[in-house]
Amino acid sequence: MTMTVEHRTFVVERELAASPKHAFRFFSEPALKERWTSCHPDWAVLEEEFDFRVGGVEAKRWRTDEGQEQTFLARYLDIVPARRIIYAFEMSFAGERLSASLATVEFFAEAARTRVVFTEQIAWLGKADSLQLRIAGTGEGLNLLSDIIAVDAAGVH
Repeated sequence: MTMTVEHRTFVVERELAASPKHAFRFFSEPALKERWTSCHPDWAVLEEEFDFRVGGVEAKRWRTDEGQEQTFLARYLDIVPARRIIYAFEMSFAGERLSASLATVEFFAEAARTRVVFTEQIAWLGKADSLQLRIAGTGEGLNLLSDIIAVDAAGVH
């Protein structure tokens, strides 16, 4: 673990081919969220909790192919259906905390579509050269969400 903390705020925006109400479901319903957030399907899920309400917890613990454990632990602070989600979360790998963050997800109606704006304020505790990979991973996840919603909207399965 590094002894320094790197503070960063980053924003990722995507246009989704769905109404804010429908796009919000991909954050609030476990089966829909799993479709775009399970970025490592080969990792074994050891524990999982999803309590999507103000004060609720979302937690997941995996074991990688190499036998290391990764954890994600979040607490929902504010939820306004189809408008915004605010949550605080931490991520750890191999028993060491990598980051602590505050995230805000906002949904803006634009005609029959939604502009989703994800803002994260991160305190990065991991290796300095890994922060950009972490930020890029967030963008990749939202790209996958956009693709899944577009395929669903087109009726292709």
